[in-house]
Amino acid sequence: MTNIETNGRISRRTFLKQLGLAGVLAGAPSCVRKGDGDRPGHGPMTCRTDPKTGRAVSVLGYGCMRWPPAAEPSADGCPIDQDTVNRLVDYAMGHGVNYFDTAPIYCQGWSERVTGIALKRHPRDSYLVATKMYASDDLSPENMTAMYRRSLADLQVDYIDYYLLHAIGGVGMDMFERRFVANGMLDFLLAEREHGRIRHLGWSFHGDIDVFKRVLDMHDTIHWDFVQIQLNYVDWRHAAAYNSDWQAALGDNANAEYLYGELARRNIPVFVMEPLLGGRLANVDQDVLADMKQKRPGHTAASWAMRFAGSLPGVLTVLSGMTYMEHLKDNLSTCSPLEPLSVEEQGFLEDVAVRMAGNRYIPCTDCKYCMPCPYGIDIPAIFLHYNKCVNNGMLPESSRHDGYGQARRAFLIGYDRSVPRLRQAAHCIGCGRCASKCPQGIDIPSQMQSVDRFVERLRRDEP
Repeated sequence: MTNIETNGRISRRTFLKQLGLAGVLAGAPSCVRKGDGDRPGHGPMTCRTDPKTGRAVSVLGYGCMRWPPAAEPSADGCPIDQDTVNRLVDYAMGHGVNYFDTAPIYCQGWSERVTGIALKRHPRDSYLVATKMYASDDLSPENMTAMYRRSLADLQVDYIDYYLLHAIGGVGMDMFERRFVANGMLDFLLAEREHGRIRHLGWSFHGDIDVFKRVLDMHDTIHWDFVQIQLNYVDWRHAAAYNSDWQAALGDNANAEYLYGELARRNIPVFVMEPLLGGRLANVDQDVLADMKQKRPGHTAASWAMRFAGSLPGVLTVLSGMTYMEHLKDNLSTCSPLEPLSVEEQGFLEDVAVRMAGNRYIPCTDCKYCMPCPYGIDIPAIFLHYNKCVNNGMLPESSRHDGYGQARRAFLIGYDRSVPRLRQAAHCIGCGRCASKCPQGIDIPSQMQSVDRFVERLRRDEP
């Protein structure tokens, strides 16, 4: 595949060599249907070839975790707007997207069903669907097997193209053993792969690097077909500085550069999640955005991040949770075809990452795994507002700073508008039920206390 250094760290020279290979891959067979004249980009969708099946996979994958909500739940309680999902799926497939990633836990448990309804309207051989086996309170083989069979039923398929052991590493190797080994589920899934009901078996990684290494070492016997990792131009070399405290202790091994290198060295295809880092790389601060616009007028901040992830040749597909048509069209424009980063652009994004790593973000990606909170706290909305103010350079730090009063008012007004008072951080009791569910390892109760103290200080400063 590529020339990876033995310690897993990829030099800039090696990365740029890989970009050259990505340029070759951009000429892969088109995933776009013939006769489609409404193409957002200037050419066909870039595809990568699955080494196991030889099938073309669109470099842009549809993440089905953020389907658009309905104005009102349906009669059966579904909170998702099925008609809009159908239109998004039709448009995506008409423009070359053939990979759809869902899970039983997404969209309050409705994502698989909604995705299945939308995809069922298309020939089965025209799309690839991925779903997952996640951590449950009941790890019995009966319950875990039932979860797998419900996925098949909700997706309305008789086989799953890509099946993942979900969120490996978040709580240590002992949990991996209990979730998949002691209850016989790994043997069951291997048998399902042998019988063709699972075409590819892999896993997604969140957290403990020791677990990453140990599960990766199983490749010699398991023969993992793919691995999904968080990869973007900040996490590439600055994950420890940018993300949570437990990652900081891991040093460079928390970086996507290391994870990607270890997978590429074993020729295991890489699937990318969080290329936009929960949307933060689509909403960079104004100084960074101005620099991006100067270098590529007419291109969005999101397009820079998507190109970074897609430029690596070991990456088979890059997932994006596209809630609205404008998100989909922007990503289609970026990937039709995908233009690999130049030498200068890769250096520019590294400089941007260094600048961003110094900011005081809360590493929430708005995945909503922590929800619902039993006490009604809107955890993602609180973090989203805080991070937005950091991104815009509008976090009111000190009353001694110029513009403090304006920034203070803007923060509080925005906070009260985006998060109802009864759902704000002040009402968190620190029960900790959310923390164990967070794939980013955020100490959510501690962060809630910090946000609450910050907000209370701003309220006390009211003239």
